Amino acid sequence: MDLNQLEMFCAVVRHGSIAAAASAVHRVPSNLTTRIKQLEEELGVALFTREKNRLRLSQSGHVFLDYAHRILELAAEARVAASGQQPAGRFALGSLESTAAVRIPALLAAYNQRFPQVALELSTGPSGLMLDGVLSGELTAAFIDGPFEQSELTGFPVFDEQMVVVAPAAHAPIRRGRDVDGDAIYVFRKNCSYRRHFERWLTVDNAVPREVRELESYHSMLACVSAGGGVAIMPRSMLDSMPGSSSVRAWPMGEEFGLLKTWLVWRTETRSMALEALCQLIKGDKSANAH
Repeated sequence: MDLNQLEMFCAVVRHGSIAAAASAVHRVPSNLTTRIKQLEEELGVALFTREKNRLRLSQSGHVFLDYAHRILELAAEARVAASGQQPAGRFALGSLESTAAVRIPALLAAYNQRFPQVALELSTGPSGLMLDGVLSGELTAAFIDGPFEQSELTGFPVFDEQMVVVAPAAHAPIRRGRDVDGDAIYVFRKNCSYRRHFERWLTVDNAVPREVRELESYHSMLACVSAGGGVAIMPRSMLDSMPGSSSVRAWPMGEEFGLLKTWLVWRTETRSMALEALCQLIKGDKSANAH
């Protein structure tokens, strides 16, 4: 087993096929096929299940992926530490959609300018999906809606988000869940922490939506709410950033539900100069803003 094999294995997982991975790592497909088979023979397990032209991670492959990511990260850190250089190498970062759109663009721009040798890869999605990515080792760290319960993770709060109920301009005042009883609601998929937050807010008042409609973006939610189709929740910072926000009315969710914190989390055993640099940059910015 060598680092090249691990990099090829991770590339195949990331790109979903031998051909796409070979193009990404500048190798011929036959070379990747041979090296992956050698790795499987050495481990004594099948890392992929092969279905025609598609590859899917096997159960053993999922287990091995976590170790492969950690080995590659440690190797990159060892090279940097030995050479006395700045952080370098791949840094897979996850984020909530709203955080990526509003909160971190300036932060990541400053990070890239300061640490150009880091290959920053940003993935976005619901908190549940981002947490799974960190726990599996696919992501080094992620911005999620906190707090979190997983003992394998550590992190710290970064942003405060004021949560609002977004309703058509003509909707009656909304001060609690019962004020939207019987309305349709717009939400993300079930592993979205904001969706669970919305559902808890409704449950406190025994409010029942007429219909639950799953959408894929805040812009879709805003368009549907603006058209009078129902209500949604989102961070006020996200709403304020979108064209068309003046066409709807935003109501605070109240003292108990109105404020959520966004955390940066990572696996407790993670050792990464790139991650440490990001943490220091965030804490430096927070300290500067406090003054």
